[in-house]
Amino acid sequence: MKKSVFYHAGCPVCVSAEHDILELIGEQNVEIVHFGNNKSRIPEAEKAGVKSVPALVTPNGNVLHINYGASMADVKA
Repeated sequence: MKKSVFYHAGCPVCVSAEHDILELIGEQNVEIVHFGNNKSRIPEAEKAGVKSVPALVTPNGNVLHINYGASMADVKA
């Protein structure tokens, strides 16, 4: 089964959402991408349709924007 991908920037809103996502769907079912640690993944997230973080991209390609933390423009700055 393909994993969901959870993108975030490390802000308190993002970290809180990460903990909830891991608890809800399980660590084995989601890949965590922290842009502070891996900026090279930003284009991938934008191509998937991520407009703000935190966001979860499902295996079907749906983007779930969760409790606005930062825009992608802010993340890239």
